[in-house]
Amino acid sequence: MLTFLGFAMIATFLVLIMLKKMSPIAALVLIPALFCVFAGKGAHLGDYVIDGVGKLAPTAAMLMFAIVYFGVMIDVGLFDPIVRGILRFCKADPMRVVVGTAVLAAIVSLDGDGSTTFMITVSAMYPLYKRLGLSLVVMTGVAATANGVMNTLPWGGPTARAATALKLDAADIFVAMIPALAVGLLCVFVLAYVLGLRERRRVGSLVMPAEAEAEAETEAEEASLVTVGSGGSADRTDTGAQADTKAPGSGSSASAPDPAPASGAAPGAGPASDAVPEGDGFQGLDPDRPTLRPRLYWFNAALTVALLTAMIMELLPIPVLFLLGAALALTVNFPHMPDQKARIAAHADNVLNVAGMVFAAAVFTGVLSGTGMVKHMADWLVGAVPEGMGPHMALVTGLLSLPLTYFMSNDGFYFGVLPVLAEAGAAHGVSSLEIARASLVGQALHMSSPLVPAVYVLVGMARVEFGDHTRFTVKWAALTSLVVLAAGMLFGII
Repeated sequence: MLTFLGFAMIATFLVLIMLKKMSPIAALVLIPALFCVFAGKGAHLGDYVIDGVGKLAPTAAMLMFAIVYFGVMIDVGLFDPIVRGILRFCKADPMRVVVGTAVLAAIVSLDGDGSTTFMITVSAMYPLYKRLGLSLVVMTGVAATANGVMNTLPWGGPTARAATALKLDAADIFVAMIPALAVGLLCVFVLAYVLGLRERRRVGSLVMPAEAEAEAETEAEEASLVTVGSGGSADRTDTGAQADTKAPGSGSSASAPDPAPASGAAPGAGPASDAVPEGDGFQGLDPDRPTLRPRLYWFNAALTVALLTAMIMELLPIPVLFLLGAALALTVNFPHMPDQKARIAAHADNVLNVAGMVFAAAVFTGVLSGTGMVKHMADWLVGAVPEGMGPHMALVTGLLSLPLTYFMSNDGFYFGVLPVLAEAGAAHGVSSLEIARASLVGQALHMSSPLVPAVYVLVGMARVEFGDHTRFTVKWAALTSLVVLAAGMLFGII
């Protein structure tokens, strides 16, 4: 009964949010509460919710202050040179921008924290997507999948959990998996290339004029772009201005298919404006916004590097680091109280949205765990494995890691399910090391799970509906995970 209710609850949640019949926050709260009553444990709902909130409260605190910190860094112009550099490198070509998103997300993922990765990636790339009229779900999908592959780093979490659960050395698990993970990352880059080509066909492209490529170019020349659409027309625009531009390739691109017609890019639409409107929360490359602090640029850069370094070295808990960092960034950059209040108010929407999602997810996870649904679902899936598949338990583990790490937390999978799978494999001569390696392949899909708090940072900062992100990303992330699994078997790792 609990097995059926667990699967039914998850399916109901996914269907409702993807069809946009309910908001994610409402669905995360009301659906598990309803199914808790169906399970005959409504009297314990309060205990389950409090337990879930208690476990996720540090994560919510970290996300709240991290959003404020990186929001302030965007306001003061820390990422402006990065955006300008990427724009020059990409020549404002949609294909290069999407590939650049994958590369940037993969590089930043080296810090092992998904939330930080998404904040930095979206901060740098959001203005480009808005300016070029690209689909924002392409950005979130590529970033999430790239981060999912890189999330298997020993300090990222899953590898350490697998090593702890099976009493193995994390290096023995991870090092052998490097070739398969490299193939998975290559798959993400190829996916980004293909999606970038689709975006190029849909919106056309922008190319830098020849004089902007010269070493002696002025800042004004850097901001000058020539709009080239698929229809062959050209318009000269100034990227520092806030005037509207002509949609590139109007006419032909309007009929091109939009791989994700949601959130920030209407089908066939070109750049909505040269600088993202202030009401959108981002001001892009606008060189005249009043929040810029050019004299404090190196201080802000050093503070950010120090913060990330301290996080990697685990000098203090991550929520404490971002709390201190946000307070210091606000105090130094905006010493006057009205300015500080204005900056906090400017990012309050993101903070409330993400923190609300995390606490709502605590209801979902609390009910899943407290009622025993997760355990019954896992036992049913493991028991459904045919006896003849015993010698292939590594393959079975890899396949099961996709749905299980999507529908439950990493802790639940690695500490609750993985030992059972390893025991079943050992009975058929499959080593725990192979089982542990196979358990990592589902991480590309896991990073888009509704139970991962970081994904709400991604969709919140990118102004993307969670249902749109899920509908677009899941198929590509699952494909990437299967590529990692196939590569692992091909190389004899799994």
